[in-house]
Formats: sequence, structure tokens, C-alpha cells
Amino acid sequence: MWDGTDESGSNSNRSEIGVRSRIAQAPRSRRRPVEPRRSSEPEPPRTRRARRTDKTMEKTAEFPKSRTQQARRRLEVVPPPEPRRSKPARKTVAPPRPKSASALAFLYGTRLLILGIGIGVIAGTSLSIFDPASRTTAEAPKTEQSPPAAPSTPTLQLELAQEIGGLKTQIQSAIAPQTQLTPGLMVVDADTGAYFDINGSNAIPAASTIKFPILVAFFQAVDEGKVRLDQPLTLKKEQIAAESGDLQDSQPGSQFPAIQVATKMIDISDNTATNMIIDLLGGKEAVNQRFQAWGLTNTVIQNALPDLQGTNTSSPRDMVTLLSAVNSGKLVSMRSHERMLTIMRKVVNNSLIPQGLGQGAVIAHKTGDIGMMLGDVGMIDLPNGKRYFMAAMVKRPHNDDRAGDAIRKMSELTYQYFNQQSEASSPSPTLSPQTNPTMSPPVNPQGAEPSNPSTIAQP
Repeated sequence: MWDGTDESGSNSNRSEIGVRSRIAQAPRSRRRPVEPRRSSEPEPPRTRRARRTDKTMEKTAEFPKSRTQQARRRLEVVPPPEPRRSKPARKTVAPPRPKSASALAFLYGTRLLILGIGIGVIAGTSLSIFDPASRTTAEAPKTEQSPPAAPSTPTLQLELAQEIGGLKTQIQSAIAPQTQLTPGLMVVDADTGAYFDINGSNAIPAASTIKFPILVAFFQAVDEGKVRLDQPLTLKKEQIAAESGDLQDSQPGSQFPAIQVATKMIDISDNTATNMIIDLLGGKEAVNQRFQAWGLTNTVIQNALPDLQGTNTSSPRDMVTLLSAVNSGKLVSMRSHERMLTIMRKVVNNSLIPQGLGQGAVIAHKTGDIGMMLGDVGMIDLPNGKRYFMAAMVKRPHNDDRAGDAIRKMSELTYQYFNQQSEASSPSPTLSPQTNPTMSPPVNPQGAEPSNPSTIAQP
């Protein structure tokens, strides 16, 4: 049996236990929990059960039940404040002293020098990268076998010896009455270099004689491997030219082998074929560059054939220089040399220089005929093996036939001179040039009857 005092004490103990449990369960703050005020009145005596309960509550309050409360307690730990560090005293830097003018000039000069060297290095590197020559040199070792290099073109020099003064005077006297004509003539002995010329270095409209240098350029390109003899050439509309030749009757788009076109350019003086060969060689600019490299100062192509205005020019000296170079093998190979002479020996028009030659003489030549000029250039072989070069180009009034008479007379006198020289050196008896039966009448070297001197069949 409990008495009333015990029951009132137990009730107060229960209320105190509830307050403590609520305090223990509430989240702790940084402030310490406030202890409940104790009444000044003496507590009533407790029973053993109440004391055990109080001890249990105290242990529960001392140790939190959950991990969250432990984490909160860890966060509640405040680290001690760090001691303040005193800032180092700043060093006072003296202001820079102003530099002198000479020092500044030296400084800026040095900078400019360094900048210039850098720019020079960059520029040199860029040029070496984009320079085709260096690129070719760098790529050369990669190729197993490089193609053969084109032969270098020498500047032609005509080797001349003593002037043949007697023959020159004789020819000047023969053509002197023809005051309306302006003759250009040069003759050179292929063996001795003896020569004479009349206005030989003057530039004259070339007409179709320009086709001889073009033929040399064609065979030089063949030797260089840039052109094949069997290479098909397609006829273009703008290449068709009138006045001479039969290719003008062909349809645009027709194809012909290159050697056939080159042959027609010489044999029948085909103007259309000439324009096709010029385009094959890269155009008139490229062909003129070859002429200049050879040293032909007066030989220039200005317009396509037929060039009736006479803008394409040359000179007797240029033509003889080229004949001499072909004869000595300076510009073309021996094989191309033989092909050229074969083509030039089949020229259809034999009305000029061939008419002054004796029987048995052989000529490889090319003629030219426009209204203001008449000409013929060639390499003449005598029956005894003597050889000479001759270029006759005569300016005239429009289509004046006296120019043809003058060229035939100059050819006759020249042949008589060289034939007389060869007979004088021979031990066999000889005839005088005036009584030589081979001179009257003159015969075509190919055995044909001489044509009418006043008529020119082909330009």
C-alpha cells in the first residue's frame, strides 16, 4: 500500500521525466541547455524505481540516439580563430631614370635589326617553298629515271672568211639598170667561208620564206621529244588560209599527221599547214623566242599566213646563217637534217634560183612571193661536191616580174663562179663558163623543163 505522499511524489517525478525526454529529443543548439529551475522546497523522498528512471534518462540525454544528432554535434565544433599575420611592408621603388637619346636610338635600332632578320628568314622560307626550281630539285631524287633534257640552243655565228669582191661587182653591174628594185642578197661558200652580200642585213618582208625557219623549229621540237612525227593535228577554222595550198579545202575537224602537214608547208607552200605548225609549236610568240635564241635578229612572225601586208620579216643574212647552222648540225640531229633536206628538195616552185643552175646541180630551198617581195633561199650542191648557201630577197613594185629576172641572173652568175672555181682545181680539162653547154638552156635539177621566167607557179 502506497500512501498519499508517495503518490504525489511519483506524479511530480513523472512530469519531470517527460520534460527531460523532450529536452533530450529536441535539436541541440550551440547554447547549452537551460536547466530547469529547482524549487527551494525540499524534494519529497523518491523511491528506488524513480531513481533508476532518472539515471536512465540522464544516460539517454548524454548519448544521442541517431547519426544525425552526431553529425550535428560535429558541426557544432568551431575551430579556433587563426592569428592575424602582419602584412609585409612594401618596398618603395624609385621611378626609372629617363634614358638618353643615344641609348634609345641604340635600343630601337637593335629591335629593328632583329625584326628585319625575322622577316628575312620568313620571306626566304616562303620563297623556297613556292619556288618551282627548288621544288623540282627536291623531287628529282624520287624519280627513277628522268627524261632526257632538251639540248641547249647555241647562238648562231656565221663564220665568214674573205669577201668575194669580183662576183659582187659583177652582180651589182647586172642588176643596176633595175632601179625600181631593192635587192637583198648573200652568198657563202660552205667549205671556205668566202662570201659577199648586197644589203644582206636589211630586214625585208619574208613572205613564204619564213616557212624555212618554222620547219627548222618543227624538227628541233621533234628532237626535243615535244612533238611526234605521227602526232595527229586537228584542223581549226581559224587556221584555214587562202592563196596557196590544198588544206584550205579540208573541213574543220579533219586530222593529219604532223609530218604530212610540215611537208605540205614546204613542198606546196601551204599557208593553212603553216598556221597549224605554228600553233603546234606554241604560237607565234613561242616560235619567235626560238628565232631570238638562235640569234636571228630580223626574223619575226607578226601575223598568221598568208600575210599579204608583209609584216613577217627576215633578211638574207638570217637565212644564210640558218642554212649554215642546219648544214653543220648545230640545231637539229643528223636524222632531222636529212629529213629537212629531203622535204626542201621536193619544192614544186623551181622558177627562181634553180633556173640559174647547171645540169646535175641539186638544191634544197624555199621560195616566197607576195606583191611587194619575191625571194628564194637554198643550199646548192654542185656535181663535183661543192656546196654554197644563197638567199635572194628582192623588194619590188607590186607583182613586178623584173624581180624574178634579177634573182635568176644572180643565181646564174653565182653558179658560174663556183663551178669555175671547182673546175680550175680539177686536173681534167675544163670549159669556160661562157661556153659550158650545161648553162644554156638552164635545166631544172629534178630533170623538168625550165618554166617561163616571168611566171611564178607557187609562192
